[in-house]
Amino acid sequence: MTEKTPSPGGAGTAANDGSAGDPADSRPGGPVGGDRESIVVPPAILAQQAGWAQPGEAPRAAGATKTDDAPQIFASNVRKSDSSEAGYDENPPGVGKLGVILGTVLAVLLVGSAITLYMVNKDDSKDSAAAKPDAAKTAPPTPTADPVPPIKDGAKVLPTVAGDFGKKAEIQVPGEASDGSFVVKVLTEGTGAKVEKNSWTSVDYTAKDWNTGKDIPSSYDAEGKPQIFQAGTDALIPALDQAVIGKKAGSRLLVVAPPAAAFGAQGKADMSIGPKDDLIFVIDIRNANAPDAVVSGTVTPPPADFPQVKDNGKKPAEITPVAGAKDPTELKSHVLIKGTGPKVEKGEKVVVQYTGALFSSGKVFDSSLSKGQAFTFPVGGGQVIQGWDQGLEGQTVGSRVELVIPASLGYGDKGQGDIPPGATLVFVVDILDAGQG
Repeated sequence: MTEKTPSPGGAGTAANDGSAGDPADSRPGGPVGGDRESIVVPPAILAQQAGWAQPGEAPRAAGATKTDDAPQIFASNVRKSDSSEAGYDENPPGVGKLGVILGTVLAVLLVGSAITLYMVNKDDSKDSAAAKPDAAKTAPPTPTADPVPPIKDGAKVLPTVAGDFGKKAEIQVPGEASDGSFVVKVLTEGTGAKVEKNSWTSVDYTAKDWNTGKDIPSSYDAEGKPQIFQAGTDALIPALDQAVIGKKAGSRLLVVAPPAAAFGAQGKADMSIGPKDDLIFVIDIRNANAPDAVVSGTVTPPPADFPQVKDNGKKPAEITPVAGAKDPTELKSHVLIKGTGPKVEKGEKVVVQYTGALFSSGKVFDSSLSKGQAFTFPVGGGQVIQGWDQGLEGQTVGSRVELVIPASLGYGDKGQGDIPPGATLVFVVDILDAGQG
């Protein structure tokens, strides 16, 4: 599956709170654009005499092309459109939308004051219901989305599951309807790292619609890939995002998700999921990595013509250049630690830690380890320098790789930040995980 696979749409997006590793300009990924949203004054402000109300309109789902036989990405890329509330290019000229709103609010307040004065001067003995606040008008509007119910570990009626971890599950849907509970039940417990909030997590999954009994595309289907995401950041539907927290890698989970924990009242038409459908997931947690995790294993020292690397744990590696070495004209790589995971394929999202240094001096110009945040990008997607796209494809998950990258596959004759023009670069890269994201 590729990045172009349609997304069912999650409950939100990854938090912009430092939970994900955003690269600085000098990093291979380059600058990452931030999301901006305007503050919208809700129409209910006028009916409430300038009392603020909660916005009730849900964002529209992103358009996507349906792929019937491909697993889906359970992440949302919905963003609110940027807009200017000042509206200087709108009528009336020179006033703008913000001026119109403020002027309207002021007018409402003046009218409200006049009404108040009138009511105060009325005969107190004539207690009219019209003089009392209307609770229906002053109460905040009801949210349009149902709240996610609390997670339970069981229910009166549950699906039955057969099969082993790492293989597509066989799910038997009960003849009775679900009671609407959000259930997360551990079928088999793993022995790996525990998934914490912000852990980079990869899962395989099998899924069915309880109401229709139909299969939902699975990561175990042909061309399927594990789903990779940062847990607890609302990047996915709660059925995945919340279900894995506190569970260990290697565990198989049964998840029953009511609409509020899945696709809400809108359902998911391109997957034939109705607005009232309960979903069933069997989730296999493959890996869990803390944001500052590094790989471990037996180190194979680099050849004599490679810069030497000293491991500093969760601090940037120390890189010692080769005295008098000439700049290479081609990409060179050496596997310092050989991982036992699957090979990284073009188009997959990888989660990595890295340290970058100048080939000539060994001076470190950037490291994800200094920030305590792993870095993610799609391999072969052109979002990083060519030396990374070419040098990491085909490497195995769990590996530590040293890359010597000529300027032609790095930042060329322009350089960037602390990287001078024409510089050969050295990177030490830990491949923590890979999958679809």
